[in-house]
Amino acid sequence: MENQTVASSVQDWVQAVISPSSPLGLILAVLLVLTIPIALHRSVFKASGLTVLPSILLLGPSGSGKTALLTLFERGTNAATHTSQSPIAVECSLPVGTTAASDKYRSTYDPTNQTHKKFLLIDTPGHGKLRHHALQNITNPKNLKGIIFLVDAATMSAGNGGLRQTADYLHDVLLVLQKRMTGGKAMKALKEVSVLIAANKMDLFTALPAALVKKSLESEITKVRASRSKGLLDSGIGMGEDVDDDKDDWLGETGSSEFKFSQMEEFDITVEVAGGNVTGGDGPGVDKWWKWVSERL
Repeated sequence: MENQTVASSVQDWVQAVISPSSPLGLILAVLLVLTIPIALHRSVFKASGLTVLPSILLLGPSGSGKTALLTLFERGTNAATHTSQSPIAVECSLPVGTTAASDKYRSTYDPTNQTHKKFLLIDTPGHGKLRHHALQNITNPKNLKGIIFLVDAATMSAGNGGLRQTADYLHDVLLVLQKRMTGGKAMKALKEVSVLIAANKMDLFTALPAALVKKSLESEITKVRASRSKGLLDSGIGMGEDVDDDKDDWLGETGSSEFKFSQMEEFDITVEVAGGNVTGGDGPGVDKWWKWVSERL
């Protein structure tokens, strides 16, 4: 009898809660309406990985000005720097007046337009013995939105040792990206990636214009690609292997006599070249580079 009374009480309570005319039922319905969308939003947001800030990877040979650019983007001012020995990640914000691509369709009165778009800028050592840090960041990207490859435009003249070193490094970076985009050698393929070759030190008299920096790098990478291919053949590496395996180590269009950055578009890799100057003074500043970053966010 007692059990029947308890069951009846529970049944009466449940009916009272779910009754449309019940204040308690109304309160419960409002709470469900408010909490379910919030819970779903947080669950989807977390699952999508958007909680990780978008990242821009900063690469380039030693002396190109990477750490100076990192400081400028982070603080908005120049400061004394030293050669980095390990990767450094800092949180940066787009400058006032610069709109991220993801916000360009928002209303002028949208309050989110007043909030700076944040991103992580990851600086990597440029010394030859430490460049494995850069390649690791490429092969294991976390919300990677683009790569800035900083070069010293004053060392891009033909016959200059700086041009060869820069072309060697850039060749390796683009080849890793190419393998990454095609999913080669067990790498997880990416959808697309953008590379900005930032020609720094445009304030110097010996600096080449951006168009000549592009042409010089394409010409030198052509030589690098040919020498790498010849070295593999001379050493016997690749003999007896599948043709597809040989293609994995060829940058750009297979069999092409000249390398062009436009060949990377076949692998969903866009390469742009823009001049600038980290330290200010004469010549262009970093506005073009900021614009490129904003278009990736």
